[in-house]
Amino acid sequence: MAMTDTETAARSRNALLSALVPEMAAAVDGWLARLAHERRLSPKTLDAYARDLTLVMNRLTLHLGERPTLAAMAALTPADVRAVLAARRAEGVAPRTLVRLMAAARSFGRHLEREGLGKVGALTAVRAPKVPRSLPKPVSVADARALADPATRAGEDREPWVLARDAAVIALLYGAGLRISEALGLTRAMVPEPGAGDQITVTGKGQKTRMVPLLAQVTQAIADYATLCPYVLEPEKPLFRGMRGGPLSPRIVQLAVERMRGALGLPDSATPHALRHSFATHLLARGGEMRAIQELLGHASLSTTQVYTAVDSTKLMEAYRAAHPRA
Repeated sequence: MAMTDTETAARSRNALLSALVPEMAAAVDGWLARLAHERRLSPKTLDAYARDLTLVMNRLTLHLGERPTLAAMAALTPADVRAVLAARRAEGVAPRTLVRLMAAARSFGRHLEREGLGKVGALTAVRAPKVPRSLPKPVSVADARALADPATRAGEDREPWVLARDAAVIALLYGAGLRISEALGLTRAMVPEPGAGDQITVTGKGQKTRMVPLLAQVTQAIADYATLCPYVLEPEKPLFRGMRGGPLSPRIVQLAVERMRGALGLPDSATPHALRHSFATHLLARGGEMRAIQELLGHASLSTTQVYTAVDSTKLMEAYRAAHPRA
């Protein structure tokens, strides 16, 4: 049985703490607790932080010749930090990963300072590597509709309710701009019946909630799945179920999209998350207001949403170069 996100995060935390000297383990434990309770980070994000700090501590141990203590952390120089980054880079670690490692280390350093356990100035004195910002890769309107259409998989040897289920999840990703975790976190009681409501409350990153409008087609796709589903969908239990009746795994949705993009001739970039990108890009192309799109996506910062303006501009220039006689 696959581990839950909470179990995975606990496993990463325990592995990290067991490799540290006691005083450092206590400090790291307090840091992770702060991230969980004050910043309300999800178990998946906590798992990532713990794994990233593990890599930093492992490399520091090799660099220092012993497991780092609080005093050793405070005594770090910019040269020490650069040596750790250079060693990771020599191992083939990508710049984006190095940026993530630095973010975890700096977050831990701020915690140490906040708790009066020492100031790790070297972490802020060294710049993280620059990473070129990659643009989202949305799919076209026609392809997004095809991915959400159960008829696209009509030839597959699968139960009708499974095809309806996958279509309903995909409809939420494209029609409502949900993250896959948000769609699979819905309960039956959270989704209105067709004609009984046109919005849902979604819990996103940091346990923040937002209201999201539902198109009639999306509500109907969910109702079609609920009608065909062989399991009793209790009001407070997960809406989307796996073959054995348990909560649906994100991997199943990813595999469904992989099969469909093969049938439709779509690139590997056509993933479930690309449908969320498509939701934002298509809204923007039709005159959607940036602040409204930010609210719909649940982005904490407008700068995160503004990346879609670059996508829109890129497509505009592509159309110009293809059509203009002097381009």
